[in-house]
Amino acid sequence: MTDSEHSVESGSTASKLRWLIMGRLLLAVLLFVLGTVWNRVGPPQQLHTKSLFLLSIVAGLTFIYSIINRFSKNFLFQARLQIFVDVLLVTWLVWNSDVVHSPYIALYIVVIALSSLFLGPPDAVVTSVGCALTFTACAMALTGLGQPGSRSLVDGSVSQTIQSVGLFDVAFLVVGLLSARLAERQSRSDVRLLAATQSLAHLRALHERIVESIRSGVVTTDLDGRIYTFNAAAEEITGYHQQTVRGTEASVFFGDMKDSIERSLQALETGTTSPRFETDCLTAEGLRLRLGFSVSPLSSESGETTGMVITFQDLTQVRALEETSRRQDRLAAIGRMAASIAHEIRNPLAAMRGSIQMLRSEMDGDSSQTELMEIILRESDRLNRIITDFLGYTRPRSIISSQVDVGELLHQTFALLRHSPEILETQNIVEELPKEALFAEADEGQLKQVFWNLARNALQAMPQGGTLRASLRMNSNNRMCISFSDTGRGMTPLQVEHLFEPFSSTTGGTGLGLSIVYQIIRDHSGTINVRSLEGQGTVITVELPAATAAEARGQEPEVRNQESEKRKSH
Repeated sequence: MTDSEHSVESGSTASKLRWLIMGRLLLAVLLFVLGTVWNRVGPPQQLHTKSLFLLSIVAGLTFIYSIINRFSKNFLFQARLQIFVDVLLVTWLVWNSDVVHSPYIALYIVVIALSSLFLGPPDAVVTSVGCALTFTACAMALTGLGQPGSRSLVDGSVSQTIQSVGLFDVAFLVVGLLSARLAERQSRSDVRLLAATQSLAHLRALHERIVESIRSGVVTTDLDGRIYTFNAAAEEITGYHQQTVRGTEASVFFGDMKDSIERSLQALETGTTSPRFETDCLTAEGLRLRLGFSVSPLSSESGETTGMVITFQDLTQVRALEETSRRQDRLAAIGRMAASIAHEIRNPLAAMRGSIQMLRSEMDGDSSQTELMEIILRESDRLNRIITDFLGYTRPRSIISSQVDVGELLHQTFALLRHSPEILETQNIVEELPKEALFAEADEGQLKQVFWNLARNALQAMPQGGTLRASLRMNSNNRMCISFSDTGRGMTPLQVEHLFEPFSSTTGGTGLGLSIVYQIIRDHSGTINVRSLEGQGTVITVELPAATAAEARGQEPEVRNQESEKRKSH
């Protein structure tokens, strides 16, 4: 027997002993009440005194047993002691209630049954033999078998009395043997049950470890679609904990699942491959994920469907890579033409602009021709900006990395923006920056360009006024989140989908600013997510890898030395 099994058995025996101690007291109280009400043998006062004496003895034994049970861990010895005393106590009751005619003889059977329960088969047989011997001795001593006519004889006959005592003894022995047999079977059943329980526990633990080790999210629901289990991978992907989502609708993560469940069950019935589905989901931190999932029925042992099993994976990076690949394929062709387009357009444009400027200088400033020339010059400048942005988008960039205080960079960007003529009086800028500095390994100039473009786009989306709110915080994956939220006109789902594509503008610009932002964030191993509802504003969240405090402290002297060397060289 292992230590755990021995511990379990000891705990069970201790619990049984406590029940035996209290049960004996309750039985004594019951016998006292019944004896007082129904037993009419002897004077009532004498009967009441004997019953009260019995109850006092049992109460005292209960107190003694409780003390022993509290300070002694030898439960087998306690059980044998209590059974032995119980045999003596029942014998005393039989002795004081006319032996063969005593109604308390049945208590011997109770004692024998309890011995089989607490002591096992051998002790049950010994107890039955002891009960038979003590009862026989008590009968011989009190009834006077050698004196015919004794009032304690059964029907006044010695033979009848001997037969009655013999029958009782046989009953005790038969009860002892049967109790021993039942106790043996019970012991074997307990061993098998303990083994089965442990096997089931080990199997359940193995099953839980397997489910928790799966790198795909696994969710089980009931027939109403409420979440029952949520494995570790599901918690890691969504950012939610099992205690938080248990009992909630699975549609929170996977949308309306009626069609998905119907198609999955149909595929199961026809024996075809279970279909895969995709949906968008928001994490606990508000980030948008693309989830791929499949649905399967969860069946009981009888084959009845009791719920659904949903397995899912995070396809956000996969779909982002696919979109990036498609975008890069389009840009590859554009990039090859960028240099020639720039020369073919910029050179004639410069000549045209110079010629127009010379003609304008020779004409009256208030003439209609001068106004038309101003339009030509303004539009040529606009065309030149488009070409410059286009070349900046297609030209490969070299990143000059350093430890950048992102919070300070955001503060500087918004300080410049507040003094910009582009901001209106009805537009407010709110900064929510942490007190401690957060550093990132990045190109300071490019990162400032990202913040500037995102902030300008947000302001341009609020022509009637509103609030631009920028926040900086760390998430649970050691990445910093920079969030730009506005209360502007928002975007449609189609506009959001094409937001970072070249020449796709929602504010009337060239449509290249956010494309450049996307490339810069990608080059810095970051991610950018957009949430927007038409008429309710937009939230753009940028995630960048954060530098550790040790790395930041180690790089600061180097940066300062470089700056000091630059100042010396100048």
